[in-house]
Amino acid sequence: MPAGRRSTLLRWLLKPLADPMVLLLLVAGGAYLLLRDYADAIVILVAVVPITLVTVVLESRAERTLEQLRSLTAPTAAVWRDGWRQVIPAGEIVPGDVVFLQEGDVIPADGALLRGRQLMVDESVLTGESQPVLKDVDEAPAVDLYAGTTLLAGRGVAQVTATGSATRYGQIGTLLAGIRQPPTPLQRLINRLIRQLAVVAALFCFGVAGIQLAAGRGWAAAIIAGVSLAIAAIPEEFPMVYTLYLTLGAWRLARDHALIRRLPGVETLGATTVICTDKTGTLTLGHLEVGGLATADGVSGAADGRRPAERALLEAAVLASEPNPFDPLDQAVLRFAAANGVDVAGLQGAELVRDYPFDPAGRYLSHVWRRDGRVWIAAKGALEGILARSEASPEARERALAANARLAEDGMRVIAVAAGDLSGSSGDRAADESALRFAGLVAFTDPLRPGVLDALAECRAAGIRVIMITGDHPVTAHAVAEGLDLPHDDRRIATGDDLDAADAAGVADLVAGSAIFARTRPEQKHRLVVALRERGEVVAMTGDGINDAPALREADIGIAMGERGTEVAREAATMVLLDDNFATIVRAVRDGRRIFDNLRRAFTYLVAFHAPLLVAALVIPLLGRPLLLLPIHLVWLELIVHPTASLVFEGDPPAPDLMRRPPRRAGSLLSRADFLRSLALGAALSIAALVTYLVRLPAGVDAARSLAIATLVLGQTLAVFLIRAGERPLWRAGLGGNRLLPWVIGASLLSLLAALYVPPVARLLSLAPLGAAQLGLAALIAAASTLWWEIPLLARRGR
Repeated sequence: MPAGRRSTLLRWLLKPLADPMVLLLLVAGGAYLLLRDYADAIVILVAVVPITLVTVVLESRAERTLEQLRSLTAPTAAVWRDGWRQVIPAGEIVPGDVVFLQEGDVIPADGALLRGRQLMVDESVLTGESQPVLKDVDEAPAVDLYAGTTLLAGRGVAQVTATGSATRYGQIGTLLAGIRQPPTPLQRLINRLIRQLAVVAALFCFGVAGIQLAAGRGWAAAIIAGVSLAIAAIPEEFPMVYTLYLTLGAWRLARDHALIRRLPGVETLGATTVICTDKTGTLTLGHLEVGGLATADGVSGAADGRRPAERALLEAAVLASEPNPFDPLDQAVLRFAAANGVDVAGLQGAELVRDYPFDPAGRYLSHVWRRDGRVWIAAKGALEGILARSEASPEARERALAANARLAEDGMRVIAVAAGDLSGSSGDRAADESALRFAGLVAFTDPLRPGVLDALAECRAAGIRVIMITGDHPVTAHAVAEGLDLPHDDRRIATGDDLDAADAAGVADLVAGSAIFARTRPEQKHRLVVALRERGEVVAMTGDGINDAPALREADIGIAMGERGTEVAREAATMVLLDDNFATIVRAVRDGRRIFDNLRRAFTYLVAFHAPLLVAALVIPLLGRPLLLLPIHLVWLELIVHPTASLVFEGDPPAPDLMRRPPRRAGSLLSRADFLRSLALGAALSIAALVTYLVRLPAGVDAARSLAIATLVLGQTLAVFLIRAGERPLWRAGLGGNRLLPWVIGASLLSLLAALYVPPVARLLSLAPLGAAQLGLAALIAAASTLWWEIPLLARRGR
């Protein structure tokens, strides 16, 4: 599909003009020109360059990271190239390519079907019709497939006739490329905060400017005072820091095999309260091996291919499996059968006459084959469905149910198999399946994934509930739950039939009291998600099939499987597991919490940072004193705060107790207590700087300004350490494994020394050098105005 408009060099150069900070500096530079203060005007206008460069560099870093993430999310397709089958990015397909399609694929281009029978295609994205469309090369002389539609059942081979914007779907894609994603709740909160502060700042600006005019200081001085207040009041770093943290967080998650397809997912991960997970392939390895057989005559054990009943069961299982299968269960059947003497290639080399798709009601499928004049049918699926559709004596049914319970108790996944001879295939499914005779059971082992037990224990400690969802028998599900070492309270089992029989209130009771759902169908996951969200839970739901898509879309975090999942599931999901591992979900939640913790610290710092700037810019003009902070000083301080908030806090490692806390409330950022505490820290530093300036003012403006600004910079440096420490003692937090911290703090302190003791810089900033005693005094005042932050923490730790 056509890509969105890329940022050109001209756009990058013009983009800073939309930054309120840059616009305010340009206004300030114009005001200095009106005052004929050309030196300050030049300094201000030159100062636009570094503040712009910092913003552009950080935003371009975020954009480059997003481009790398987009390349990872790009869909792929299997094509015939250079004489062999290979997987390429779907964007590289060209007209004339031969594409291989299988169930669950989103068709990547318009094309003509070359080979394929009984393909069911969902074309609702183009036609709006919900019913699938049958595509069969035997039914029509020319069968067309369209890009963007979904193959619901079957396999096929097609030749591409049109790609990208030349396809029917491409016209829709061209429109979609211009649509921007809506902002997240937190983004809306930040934008609303900035708009409100901008309105308040504008009112104060006009008020301060009016006071300056009333005092007879002239229009230019009034504009300088108003602009200084506006620069101090508008926290324009908030959206940049927010976007940068989510983008870099998504990149780190991708390196840990969790690919975030939508950035809001990073924000939501840290608030997850419930993880609904598939069993097979997520909690377990998904590497199925045949672990046991039970024939219709009641004999159980490993097959050696010599007993006729065992051989018949294995041959029927092979015929009920797909040729060249994608499904791990089919692969396990073919491996085991071949290893035990069954001619797999010969059996599946016959003509596949009918491929009856999976029946969700009976949870089974069947195939009709023809070879050398003989026609036969084979089916496999859930025991209940196979027994309902095949002939078996009452004794055989009893034996099958007992064998199924025994194998399930051993933690095995069990399927039933049936087969029968046909005189010919009528194409009527019910008529063909009436010939089925029950053949027996095939049981599969699937070991737990390494690290799953530790991940589940981490979830319990973090207050995150885990619900296991499986299509297996309840007894199998219970045996797996025993192996997962779930607490006894979490081993209560509900079934898909329970969900079907329950109304909305009943489903709510089931999700409240059950942590295992067995014999469930993919579409029932949607009801579980809805019920959990109505209880106020933040839900992560896993899935890999086409029918999982509604649940993945409904969940707060839809998690698709990257290795075995369908393209439909991946398109619907917020996150894709590149290794299909449950432990990766828990790592992603842990990193989501870390990202949000660091974002909260950064915002706490920004609030504390802006408070003294705002107080100084507002109070000093009202007192009729010379400005403490000129626009050039605000630019300098912004150059300190940008990398501090954007890089230092973002690089902090997780807190030791991160996964021992309950989940945070979704949509929140700073609690009222955190906000007020941050504001108090900023206010204390404001008062210290303000009093220092006013007391020192009789000695000269430059000397007073130097002492106050030194107090401010040193206090804000201490604030970084205090906010990073959180609930830990300051002396114990230290650098905390943050490699950027000493560089950024060192650069900030060096800039202060340069501003005070390098004469050309000091003159530009209207500062005077401080003696050792005065510098020590500034440090003492900064410490006194910030270290009180530790007192409540010490009191809590004392209790």
